[in-house]
Amino acid sequence: MPVGKRFSLILFAGLCCALAQGAEAETVVHDIRIGIYNAKTRLVLDLSERPGFKIFALANPYRIVLDLPDINWRVPSGTARRKGGLIAGLRYGQFQPGNSRVVMDLSGPGTVGKSFIIPGTKGRGPRLVIDIRKATRQAFLTTLKAPRKAVAPRAKIPLQAKVKRSPLQKPLVVIDPGHGGIDPGAIGVGGSFEKHVTLGMAHQIRRAIMSLGRQRVLLTRSRDVFIPLRRRVAIARAAGADLFVSIHADSIANHRVRGGGIYTLSENSSDEETAALAAKENRSDVIAGVNLSGHDDEVASILIDLTQRETMNYSAHFASALVPELRQLIHMRRKPHRFAGFRVLKAPDVPSVLVELGYLSNRRDEKMLTSAKSRAAIATAIARAVNNYFKNPKP
Repeated sequence: MPVGKRFSLILFAGLCCALAQGAEAETVVHDIRIGIYNAKTRLVLDLSERPGFKIFALANPYRIVLDLPDINWRVPSGTARRKGGLIAGLRYGQFQPGNSRVVMDLSGPGTVGKSFIIPGTKGRGPRLVIDIRKATRQAFLTTLKAPRKAVAPRAKIPLQAKVKRSPLQKPLVVIDPGHGGIDPGAIGVGGSFEKHVTLGMAHQIRRAIMSLGRQRVLLTRSRDVFIPLRRRVAIARAAGADLFVSIHADSIANHRVRGGGIYTLSENSSDEETAALAAKENRSDVIAGVNLSGHDDEVASILIDLTQRETMNYSAHFASALVPELRQLIHMRRKPHRFAGFRVLKAPDVPSVLVELGYLSNRRDEKMLTSAKSRAAIATAIARAVNNYFKNPKP
C-alpha cells in the first residue's frame, strides 16, 4: 500500500477512535433517588463522571432548580413521578442547548443545606448529593438570587409588524410540538410522554405538507428541547409565519374521557373545562423552572395588539376547516372548536390554533397517538386542511 494511503487510513482510524472516546465521555445520569430523613430530604444523582452544577431557588410556587451541562438521561422509567419528604414533584431533561435541568417542586419553603459530590469508586461513578431542609418563607426568599446563566433568556416578542414574505415565496406554516426537554407534558397510562408524541406528530405533519409542495414548513423545535411559550410565538413572528399550529395531547383523572379538540384564542373561555386546560398549558414555563419576572410590559403590549380581531377571525376560519378533516379519523369532543386564552396563541398577526389530538390518559387515544400508521393519517388530514385554508384563507 502506498505510504500516503497508509497514513490517511491511520489518521482516519485515529479520528474515529477519538470520536468514539468523545462519545463515551458524555456525562450520563443513571438514576435519581430521593432519601427522606428527620431533618432533611436528600436528592442523589448517580453519574458517569463529575459535572459542573448550579443550584438556585424560584418562588410561586416553591422550587429548587439544579442546572447541569448537557446530560444523557438513562434514568429508569417511572423516576419522573417520584416524590417524598419536602419534594412534591420531580422533573428533569434538557432546558436549552448546553443546559440540562432538574426541577424539584417543594411542598413548602425549603433551602439547600448542603450540596456536594461523592467521588466515584471502582465500579461506581460519582454521586451528586443535594440536601434540602425545611425553612421559613423569609429564609427561602433570601435564597432567590439566581445565577444569571441559570435563567432562561427572555424571549423578546417583536411588537412591530412581522416579517413579510415575498410574493414569490410559498406561505409559511409553523408547526409547534408542545412541551419538550424538562417539560414532559401529559404522561399516558402506558407511560408515553406528550413531548415525544407531539414531536413525532410534528415531523409527520411537516412531511405531509411538504409532499403537497404548496407551503413551506418550520418547526419551533425539531428535537427534545424546552422552548419557553413566548419564544414559540417569537419564532413564528420572526420567520414571517402565515399560519401557526400548536400540537398537543391532554390527560385527565377520568380515564374514560377521550377525543380531540381545536382551540383558538379568546380571553373568555368557552367553558370551565377549557379554562382549566388553558391554565394548565400556560404553566409550561413554570414547570421548566423559568423565572417569569419582568414580562408585564410585554404581556400588556401583546394584549393591546390582540384588539386586531382580523387575525382571530382567520384562526377561527382555519379551525372550522380542520374539524371535518380530523373528525373522519379521530373521536372529537362535543363542541370540538373551543376558545381560551392559551399564551402560545397570542401572536397578534399570525392566525394560530392549538390542536389537542386526544387524551393520553385514555388507552384508546394513547394507542392511536403512539401508532405510526394513525399519526401518518392524521398528519395527512392536517396537511389537507392547511392546503384548503390557503386556497381560500379569507373568513
